[in-house]
Parts: sequence; C-alpha cells; structure tokens
Amino acid sequence: MFFFGFSSGLPFLLVSGTLAFWLHSRGIQLKDITMIASASLAYEFKFVWAPLLDHWRLPGLSRLGLRRSWLLLAQCGLTAGMLAMAVLTPGSLAAFIAVTLCVAIFGATQDAAVDAYRIEIAPPEAQGPLVTTYSLGYRVGYILSGGVALVMADHTSWSVVYVAMAACMAIPIVANFVSKEPQVHRLHAARWGEAMREGVVEPFADFFRRYGWLLALVALLFILLFKIPEQATIGGIVSPFYRDMGFSKTAIGTITKGYGVVMGIAGVFVGGAAVERFGVRRSLLAGIVVCGGSNFLYLLLIGNPGNLVVLTGVISGLNFTLGFLGPPTIAFLSSLVNVRHTATQYALLSSLVNLPGKLLGFFAGGIVMATSYGFYFVLTVLAVLPAVLLFLWLEPRLRAHQASVQAHGA
Repeated sequence: MFFFGFSSGLPFLLVSGTLAFWLHSRGIQLKDITMIASASLAYEFKFVWAPLLDHWRLPGLSRLGLRRSWLLLAQCGLTAGMLAMAVLTPGSLAAFIAVTLCVAIFGATQDAAVDAYRIEIAPPEAQGPLVTTYSLGYRVGYILSGGVALVMADHTSWSVVYVAMAACMAIPIVANFVSKEPQVHRLHAARWGEAMREGVVEPFADFFRRYGWLLALVALLFILLFKIPEQATIGGIVSPFYRDMGFSKTAIGTITKGYGVVMGIAGVFVGGAAVERFGVRRSLLAGIVVCGGSNFLYLLLIGNPGNLVVLTGVISGLNFTLGFLGPPTIAFLSSLVNVRHTATQYALLSSLVNLPGKLLGFFAGGIVMATSYGFYFVLTVLAVLPAVLLFLWLEPRLRAHQASVQAHGA
C-alpha cells in the first residue's frame, strides 16, 4: 500500500500544481493556467468508467487478476504520458493539453484500482493502518513531484524533470508484480444486459437501497461540500500565487513541497491516530473545521510577500491540517462502500468529494483577476459552513443506521 500510495501521489501534481509552474514560466495567462491545470478534473469523473474495473478483464493481463491488471495498464499509461509531455512541452500547446488529459485519466484509473485493491485486500477493521500507510506513500509521491521537481526545475529543463518523474514509476510497477490479488468472489453476467445492470445500474441502486433516499441524498450532498476549501486551492491557483508573492521556485519547492509534505505526513499520523482513538466521524468533523479554516493563513502571505519565515509558518498549518483530514476522509468513504461494487462506489464517492472544489478551482484564475487573491481564499473558507451543518444532521442518523444493520445481522 505504501508503494501504491506513492504511485497515486506522484502524477497528481504533474497535471495540476507543478504543471502550473511550467505553464507560468512560459508566460501563459493566469486564467488559462488554472483551466489547463484543471486537467486533474478527470479524477472527479473516474466513476464513469469505474464499472469496467469491477467487471471487465483486460485481454492478455488476466493472469495478474482483475485489480492488478488494471493497475498495470494505468501505471504504464502514466509513464508513457509523462514522457510524451516531456517531448511535446507547452510549445505544442494543443497536443500538450491532450496528452496532459490522458495522463490525468490514467492517474484517475490508477486511483480507482488502488482504492478497490485496498478495500478488498483486508477487512474493515484493518483499513485504518492501510489508509495511513497509503497516505504516507502518497505524501512521498507528493514530495517528489512537488518539492523535488521544483528544485530540479531551477537547475534543468522541465522536460528533464518530467522524464525523471516517469522513471520513478518503475518502483510501483515492480511493487504491482510482487503483490497479491485480493480474493473476492465476483458475479459474471451471462448476457450484455445483465452485465450493464450489474456494472452500471446496481452500484448506484445499491447505495440508495441500503441507506434510503433521504439519508443517501444528504450524505451525497455532504460529500460534495466538505472538501471544497482544500480542493479549491491545491490546483493551478496556488502555484502562481506563490510566485506573485515573490518566492523563488527553489524556496517554494523546498518549503511548500518538501518541508510542507513532511508536515502533511505528521498530520496523516495524527489523523490516523485520531481515527483509532476517537472514531471516524468525530475525527472527520475536527478535520473539516481546522482544514477549512486554515485557508485564512494564505492572507498572511499577502501581507508579508517574500517572507520565508511567514511562508514556513503558513505551510506548517496548511499541510498539517490537510494531512490530518486525509485518514478520516478515506475511512469515512470506505465505510459507505459495498464490497460487491468496490471500485464503482468508491470512485463515485471519492469523485464527488473533490468535484465542487475542483470546479471552483477551474474558475479561480478568472475570480482572482476580477477581484483579488484574498477574496478568493475567504470564499473557499466560507464554503465549509454548510458542510458542518449537514454533518451535524447526518452523523447521528448514520450511527443509528449502522447500529440497526449490525443488530439485524446479529
């Protein structure tokens, strides 16, 4: 899970935050940067093709098993895509954008395969350590494609940076070959109509059937809202913001993507410990509040441009709270999934949790150009308030539903 987490964390910034630095260095306008760097929106639509990962065996790779074969396809696609980005460069902008979208799609497919693998490889009571280990690997991938990539970019070309990132994909590919396929009984439809019902219709119908329409709809609305502050700032807007505040790429890479990820790892361990000690839902509420409110820290940089001490303090708070929110989020979403439809249901929930923030990030450049950076950051914090109110309504009802299911099962 550590190496699969690394594999998931590595490509994300290469089609979002790190990519924004490359585009900024080529003089591309801010509104265009945030739109291009929103290629990572592909991650939020992975539920569209996730049924394939649950039901379609890839020709020629079946000996690896369903999960590992899809994972290998995504890993090889990512490697080839990063190399293509290095060759094309933003000088061939249309082709470069097309390849960037392909990398994002392969990255989203890999995430869906890894999440399904994690949920199926161990029972629910063992998911806490798996989530923490996965999150640690994810943060290490972040360090490499964020901090290390930016420092490299100050001393070599961006093409060389992306070739180096592609070479690092060899590590999780090897891990895939030595891993074990989860042992899960799967239904195989005899006819195309049955396959469509089982793969596409049933995962969604099952969710509403298990929770009821009201509880399911409120849960989905809550999932849509609670990560807006985080997702609206980790895309293309923050990278130009740091540059506009007078920080060099080396300083940004070292502090935000190097030291910052270390703080994120510390937050992951504290978040994982909180899940074990206080439970998933209380830890999730605390994470939502502190992570959402931490976006106010960006305002300190506006008042102290170029100040490395302030930048270090701001990144400490931002990344620690972001890391803290990770384990309870993953554990909460995993608890809602039926193992019969692992990839499809988790892909849907994890897509919904990031989609609104990514959509806001898509228009971030235009909002900032029309108003200011400060206005945008305050707007992202205000978005957390309805999520907290929904959680206070939802949590006791989910707890009662879980107790009812356990009592009925007993």
